[in-house]
This record gives sequence, structure tokens and C-alpha cells, in this order.
Amino acid sequence: MANESMGLIGRKIGMTQIFADDGAALAVTVVQVGPNTVLQVKSGEGNDRYNAIQLGFGIQKERRQTKALRGHFAKANASGIRHVREVRLSADKASSFEPGQILGVEDAFAVGGYADAIGTSKGKGFAGVMKKYNFAGFIATHGSHEFFRHGGSIGTRLTPGRVFKGKKMPGRMGGYRKTIQNLEIVKVDAERNLVFLRGGVPGPNGGIVVVRNAVKK
Repeated sequence: MANESMGLIGRKIGMTQIFADDGAALAVTVVQVGPNTVLQVKSGEGNDRYNAIQLGFGIQKERRQTKALRGHFAKANASGIRHVREVRLSADKASSFEPGQILGVEDAFAVGGYADAIGTSKGKGFAGVMKKYNFAGFIATHGSHEFFRHGGSIGTRLTPGRVFKGKKMPGRMGGYRKTIQNLEIVKVDAERNLVFLRGGVPGPNGGIVVVRNAVKK
């Protein structure tokens, strides 16, 4: 198994099911992780102050990129990179990579291990408290009028005389960075750079996901 915090950028393909040896049906999410290009190795010296590798994934037309990005990619003999992310590593692990190196799924993951998936959850727009927090709502009888889906009281007048921070109220739902931890790696397809994770992964099909070795396993 690779270093605990090693990860790759991928694209969520979707969910399916595969069958275990005992016949159990397992719900899995398929993520295409790679190929990734190592764009930069940060050694903790100079302006970096930390150890990491910068990865690139996906294809984009060069004319849509700034000269600064094209020049940055050229240092790693790469071009047309669409998505860029960094993965923090130990000093020894980071120094084992070189700019321009191509990484695939087998360089980070193996069957039987566990992974964390980091992505942007599906945006659901402005939502009320019943949809967002599963509030029960108000009674629909005994003279209730236009108050069926309201959140109710949000505080008292004199003490504390304010609304506490973090109060569950209507607002934007979804569309934020989310990490699902300790997903079991059920299958690895090295030829197509696919990893099969047991359970759900944040975001829509086609969304960008960073999959890393589980940090708490």
C-alpha cells in the first residue's frame, strides 16, 4: 500500500453494484482516478514551507488557458491540463516524485484498503428547514394558517436577546466541499484507471473528486 495520505484526482463515473465472493450485492461508486501528471514537487524549502505534490488531471484547450498556466505546465512537459490539486505528503514521500511523472490508480490504491473521497456536494439551491434539516413542520389542522412549513421560534426577546450562531434556518443547501471517510476499496481496474469504492461519493456524476488513502484507518 502507498503512503497513508497519497491521493489522486479523479472523475466520478456513477454508482453500480458488484457481487462479493459470498454472493452479497455491494453498492459501489466508480471513480476514474488518473492518469495524473505530477506538475510540481514542493519540498518545504523557499516559499513553499510545506511538502506536497501538485497533480494535474483532465484535458483543456490551451487557448483557454493563461500564459502563466501554460508556462507552469510546460515546466513538467505537460500541456492542456484542466484540473489542478495538491496532495500533502511527508518530505521523504514527496521527494520520490518528479515533475512530468504519470501516476495511475495502482500507484496509490489497492484492493482491501480504505480511502477518503473529497468532492463538492450537489447544489440544491435555497431550501427551507423541512427539506434542509428534516424539521417536522407545524400542525395542519386547528386553524393553522400559512404556517405549515415554517421553522418556528428562533429565540427569546430579553434573554439572551439575540439569535445564537449556527441556528438551523432556511438557506443554501449543498454545493460545498465534503469528505466521506473510510470507504472500502472493493476493486481496482488498472487498465482503465478505475477504483470501486463501497458507498457514496460527494457530487454529481462527472464531478471532480480527490481520492486519497484513508487518514484514520
